[in-house]
Amino acid sequence: MSDKTKNVVVTFTFLLVLVLFFVINLCTKDIEISYTERRKLAQFPKVTVKKLFDGSLAQEFDKYSTDQMIKREDFRKLKAALELDVFRKKDNNNIYLYQDSLIKIEYPLNEESVLNATNKMNAIKKDYLQGMKCYYTIVPDKNYFVSREKYIGMNYEKMEEIMAQSLKEMEYIPIFDCLELQDYYVTDIHWKQENLQKVVDRISSKMNFRDRIHTNYTKQDIIEFDGVYAGQLAVKTAKDKICISTNEMIENATVYNHENKKETKIYDKEKLSSNDKYDIYLSGPTPLITITNPNGEQGKELVVFRDSFASSLVPLFTEAYSKITLVDIRYMRSKDIGNYIELKNQDILFIYSTTVLNNSSTFK
Repeated sequence: MSDKTKNVVVTFTFLLVLVLFFVINLCTKDIEISYTERRKLAQFPKVTVKKLFDGSLAQEFDKYSTDQMIKREDFRKLKAALELDVFRKKDNNNIYLYQDSLIKIEYPLNEESVLNATNKMNAIKKDYLQGMKCYYTIVPDKNYFVSREKYIGMNYEKMEEIMAQSLKEMEYIPIFDCLELQDYYVTDIHWKQENLQKVVDRISSKMNFRDRIHTNYTKQDIIEFDGVYAGQLAVKTAKDKICISTNEMIENATVYNHENKKETKIYDKEKLSSNDKYDIYLSGPTPLITITNPNGEQGKELVVFRDSFASSLVPLFTEAYSKITLVDIRYMRSKDIGNYIELKNQDILFIYSTTVLNNSSTFK
């Protein structure tokens, strides 16, 4: 076969593959959600004259075609394998594997974002918490435990410094030294509830409710799961396991979700059928919930301004309070807080992860 014939065959085969992919993609129904990546996929863009001329239509279509490509998950796995195993890159999609744990690189420190977060916290303090003792704590992301040795990471000390300078009317409860990488799920961003006793001891001691908490928990393995990083890195890893810590008081407590007006238990096992098994803790993300403990000390109340890390931590505070209210200002406007909560003499705790503080545009 001549070189000219070979070139024609190769070119024709390549074009045929492109046409086949195009036709198959056209005939395949669009997928709305990527469960492995935990996100909505781009849908076919709405065509307008404005989008056509300003270039946004081409950008939206490019994202749509990438998200809706057939066998996308297989290609993602192939890409990850090539970058990590063949080209020996340390990370893929800013996620890397370290000691069997999947970790996302958090870099650089966004000082403006941290200041925005403290401004929100100070505004809540000024508007609703005058004369009340307020505490705050910061949950380190997994990259904190590795970046000091091997990988690039944000300046965590600078973040603490900015927070301290900006939140002069609040007391900081440091917990970085209470945690290790092994206290977090292997494939997920979150920490393991069964490993949080040191954190509970530190916070409860600083906030003076340590003597109202007992540690006679029963540990229950619930379900295996793949965390959010497993889908984003697209490589095969060991599964994680949800384990809950419970006792009679926790079992008897009730959780009221003000958004859907539904009452559940602290551990909502209906959520085990959802894509994110971590939602078993307090039913997952929601603007406002109230935990009522009929056996708690009457008159003792706690209000927690939080992100998702508090979902597995706060249940371990249940014994110390008759009522705990959790507020998530990522889903609820700060100016609406007074419409739902009467703030008077409760204990107040702000708890946010470094990831959220570094991306505080999520706050309403």
